[in-house]
Amino acid sequence: MLRTPTGERRLDILEWLKDPAAHFPPQRHGDPVADGVTADAVAEKLGVRRAVAETHLGLLADLGLLRTRRIRRRTHYRRDEVRIAEVARMFEKGW
Repeated sequence: MLRTPTGERRLDILEWLKDPAAHFPPQRHGDPVADGVTADAVAEKLGVRRAVAETHLGLLADLGLLRTRRIRRRTHYRRDEVRIAEVARMFEKGW
């Protein structure tokens, strides 16, 4: 899933969300570090429509790599560091 061309985009998203303040502009509602970033911000960074960004973010959230939080009418996404570490350990063990 992460080795396909679209997987590269997902890896980029995960990398950007390590330090959202450095990669995304301030948001009107919600703190990018504490609450996460919106699909709009990710779409702008990727240069794609919001629906495309939502697909990538939704898949990462479904895998448990991202946590979601609703603020007003928007979903904010941030990394789940515990789950990411678990997945990394599985790959290290030759999963």
